Amino acid sequence: MSLWVRNVQSLLNIFLKSNCPLCQRPTDQEVCQNCTQQLQRCCLPNPSVLWHQPLPVFAWGSYGGTLKLAIAAMKYKNHPEIARPLGQYLGNTWLSNSPARNTKCIVVPIPLHPNKQKKRGFNQAALIAQSFCETTGLQLKVNGLERVEETEAQYNLSVSEREKNLFKAFRIGQDFHHTLKAPVLLIDDIYTTGATAKSATQTLNDFGIGVLGTVAAALTYNQNNPSYNLDKNHT
Repeated sequence: MSLWVRNVQSLLNIFLKSNCPLCQRPTDQEVCQNCTQQLQRCCLPNPSVLWHQPLPVFAWGSYGGTLKLAIAAMKYKNHPEIARPLGQYLGNTWLSNSPARNTKCIVVPIPLHPNKQKKRGFNQAALIAQSFCETTGLQLKVNGLERVEETEAQYNLSVSEREKNLFKAFRIGQDFHHTLKAPVLLIDDIYTTGATAKSATQTLNDFGIGVLGTVAAALTYNQNNPSYNLDKNHT
């Protein structure tokens, strides 16, 4: 590479740099190297800790610390670019650790209601799913499900209230006009109580579509569920 080309490339790198959405340091990546290292410390020691019936769950990280900040910045501070590394982390972990990594399946993101998606500008689950599928090679059906009920925020609701809130919240989307031979793998940014996954699974099952399980970028700690055997250093 000539000196002139290297100089031009260096100038381009300077002008193309932006600030890290988490710490505001200059970076040419979605998240700076320092915050990337902190994010990777949020990785769960056992991502398939909840991979069992009736709703198998596979998650990359524990919802806390830098991962919680990253998801909040993505959703509420207009940083959709954060979805790309989260999808990559989840995809690479699926390829190396999932008990179902050799199963052919179709990936379907949990949809937002059109009003909420219009306000936010994007569906974070769909962006994570796109990056996840680019990493794993799995087929993506962005419009496999549609959200027909504009439900209230889930974070202040109990488990029973969440299930009632999400009752018949979904319907089959335009990507599915007939039943499938391959099962669906649902994908979301955060897995908390399973109410969303349960409602989405029921909608797909009613249409004759099987669900392999749910994958999520983050898993919340629930002290009432003994299966959540998370390393406290990651919470």
